[in-house]
Order: sequence, then structure tokens, then C-alpha cells
Amino acid sequence: MSEPEAPTEPGSGALRSFLGLFVVPLLVVVLCVAVFIGFGWIAYDRQTTGDYLNDLQSVWKPRRVQAAYELSKILVSDPKALDEQPGARARVRDLFEHAEDAEMRRYLALVLARTHDRASLPLLTKAADDPDDQTRIYALWALGTLGDPAARATLEKSLTDPDPGLRKTAAFALGEIGDRAAVPALAQRVDDAVADVRWNTALALARLGSNAGVPVLATMIDRGLLAQVPDITREQQEEAMISALHALAVVGGPEVLPAVEKLARDDPSLKVRQAAIEARQALGARRAGA
Repeated sequence: MSEPEAPTEPGSGALRSFLGLFVVPLLVVVLCVAVFIGFGWIAYDRQTTGDYLNDLQSVWKPRRVQAAYELSKILVSDPKALDEQPGARARVRDLFEHAEDAEMRRYLALVLARTHDRASLPLLTKAADDPDDQTRIYALWALGTLGDPAARATLEKSLTDPDPGLRKTAAFALGEIGDRAAVPALAQRVDDAVADVRWNTALALARLGSNAGVPVLATMIDRGLLAQVPDITREQQEEAMISALHALAVVGGPEVLPAVEKLARDDPSLKVRQAAIEARQALGARRAGA
């Protein structure tokens, strides 16, 4: 395959997509393992959102959990899928508030987020202090997806949580809500001891237009440094590199250009090389216009 020619400069859409690479996979893995291994044997012959809504109140826990999962999956491609069901959002909020099962609450948090139900903000804010850490992660992710700046204080508080999973999710979510007032709090976490947290913080800062995370982004395009991260796979290394290159295309300076040019020319991965070519083009254009 020949090297791509004259790619276009990445924009905010690319930034939004790469920010999820290190948080969303965590949620997807949990969802898939729980549903397809734990409850994959459940036979479903109904397809409508109305049926799934009814099953949320089933006396049988596996059916409730499966229905919540199915709704969250439908809403990925069709965020308005519940609009034809009168009172559906209110029903989901009520179920989320009163559900005693942690797994059910996690999936319902996804449903609330994917319907962009701003009325659920107080419930999700409260869930950010849930005793169950996984439920807290889902709630933080949901707050980011809602995109309401009113969630900023809650997310900033979670940036200092002892659990790195909560810290990195909070960083991701702050990038999603797009409130530049979060830059100072994020900048304080850019030297976090955990690589995933540093990366999500630097990417969120780039999403907010800040170059405070550029030194971290520069380490993310260094294969030698990435190889030192415990348990990281080659695929994850390349995902980190591509994400960082997209971010550097927006907030990077001339100091990163030599490393970007080397990747564009020599990296063994065509995907990394393409991302580097795009970043080089964007960096060059900004430098010429300075």
C-alpha cells in the first residue's frame, strides 16, 4: 500500500474521537464481558425500545440488566430512540435513582448519557460518589457525555481520587464538556504517576485548546518510552501514538516537529505514518502563518 498523499488537517471531530481511546474501551470491555458471557444465553425475541423499557422493571434480574444493556447499545446509533416512548426518560431516571443493583445502575447511566438527558445531571452527580467504584466510573463518563459545564466541579474533584481509573475518566470527561475553566485543574494532573492518567489529561488539555500537556504528548509518540509502560500491547502503543499526533496537530509547537517528521518518514505502521503526515502538515501550516 502506498503512502497516503496530502491528507487534510485534523479538526475537532478527530480530537473528540481520539479522546475516547483510553476510557471508552474500558467501559466496552466491562459491558461485553458482563453481557455476552454472563447473560449471553438469554434468548430475546423482542426488538422494540418499548419492550426493553418494560423489561427494565422485570422481577428477574438478568432480564433487567440485559434490557438496560440493549437500550444503551441502541442509543449509540440512535440517541432519539426513546423519544417516541412517553415519559421514557423520567422512567429511566427513576429506575436509576432507586436501583439497588450496581450493574443495573451502570448501564442506566449509559442510557441517561446517550439520551443527553440534562435532567439526570443531579442523579449522575450523586452517583459520582457511589460506594461502587465501577458505578462511579460510569457516572463520570456519563457526565462528560452530557456535556454540561455544571458537572465541572464534580469531575475536578475526581481528578485527585486514589483510584487511577476514576482519575483518567474524570480527565476524559472534562475534555468532553469543553469548559476551558477546567484547564488549571487538569494541568495539575499532567504529571500523574500513572501513564493512562497522564495521557488522558494531556489529550483533554488539547481538546480544550491548551498546550500544557504537550510534553506528555511528546512522550506518547516515542516508541521507546511507550515500550517501557507495563503490560502495554503494540496495538495500544500505536493507538496512543495516533491519538497524541492528532492532539499535537492542534496544540503542538515547532519543538515536536522533528519527531513528527521522523514518524511520517520511518514508522513501520502505516496508520501512525498517516497520522504523522497529518500532524506535520498542520504544524507546518501554523508555523507558516505565525
